Amino acid sequence: MTLPLSHPALSATDPEIAALVGAEEQLQADTLRLIPSENYVSQAVLEASGTVLQNKYSEGYAGRRYYEGQQNIDQVELLATTRAKTLFGVEHANVQPYSGSPANLAVYLAFAEPGDTVMGMALPMGGHLTHGWGVSATGKWFRGVQYGVRPDTGLIDFDEVRELALKERPKLIFCGGTALPRTIDFAAFAEIARESGAVLVADIAHIAGLIAGGAHPSPVPHADVISTTTHKTLRGPRGAMLMSREEHARAIDKAVFPGLQGGPHNQTTAAVAVALHEAAQPSFRDYAHAVVANAEALAEALLARGFDLVSGGTDNHLILMDLTPKDVPGKVAAKALDRAGIVVNYNTVPYDPRKPFDPSGVRIGTPSLTSRGLGTEHMPAVAGWIDRGVTAARTGDEEALTAIRAEVADLMAAFPAPGLPTD
Repeated sequence: MTLPLSHPALSATDPEIAALVGAEEQLQADTLRLIPSENYVSQAVLEASGTVLQNKYSEGYAGRRYYEGQQNIDQVELLATTRAKTLFGVEHANVQPYSGSPANLAVYLAFAEPGDTVMGMALPMGGHLTHGWGVSATGKWFRGVQYGVRPDTGLIDFDEVRELALKERPKLIFCGGTALPRTIDFAAFAEIARESGAVLVADIAHIAGLIAGGAHPSPVPHADVISTTTHKTLRGPRGAMLMSREEHARAIDKAVFPGLQGGPHNQTTAAVAVALHEAAQPSFRDYAHAVVANAEALAEALLARGFDLVSGGTDNHLILMDLTPKDVPGKVAAKALDRAGIVVNYNTVPYDPRKPFDPSGVRIGTPSLTSRGLGTEHMPAVAGWIDRGVTAARTGDEEALTAIRAEVADLMAAFPAPGLPTD
């Protein structure tokens, strides 16, 4: 499938960039995108991201700006915050954070002082850099202590988490992460946070869309603060939000502005508002549940082909595979699959003996393929391609990878991606 010429103004002004954008459109159209943090946004979200709202500076908050001419911008931001509060059932929402990492840093600024103890899941166990991991600013400016998962089950041991929290008495406890294939028990974390006197922060960046669509339990009754990106399963632009109980609203808002940021990106705020509107529609619930159903079906098909899945499967959108039994390093497999038109990322697995830049695992997910309309009936074929691709990575069979890429492109042509040009 060859996409039609698009972006005429860009093509006329900067043909080099236009060509790269076109190449990326073609790549996203032809390949099977299995990176769990990626997705396709709608044409409406794309259009909102590229409006003249780009031209405005809007330091401050609606009704309390440091610039004039904000009549329309205030209404855009109020729409976004109102939709966030309604969709997630929260008392307060801030839609200004530029991305997930600055949003998490704002939480530190609101509730902790440099040197304070904070607690989160260790990065190699599936956590996020900004949950106090050593190479992150959050691990350098704060004293990070980490919990993990049981080596026998791949699941969080809450007795161990409680023991660590009561011993270390952290100011913040983060739950959530980037490679967690199982349901997060927010209630269990909340109980531990109360016992230890910590503020509980639920980082739902990966699962926000599943929560909005009722396919994953919500942290709202349990967490003091909720941090999320607005892309991934939520299918919005590259941005972030912080949500909280009303008692924390002032601290959160002051931390975002003026604590960390200047003017918000108004075009992103508008696109966030559009995405939240889309997520409130009945069709979004169907999509969220389909994401989970596809992930479960894909996990079952991979298990049937002898793959070792961390925790034995998935409850959400994400699957973490340990390729050690396949005798292929994760990085080698990921690059081979990429040549086969299957886009994944190599990833550490819990207790990985290999280095992070050359780990044992591969992380995959189903948001993008679900947004294109693929269903559970397609997951055995996807598992078959992955199996063939991993085998080809081990044997160096480039012809097999080329054959898989053609098969993938044929299937993708039957399921046009949202937001991309079509023939």
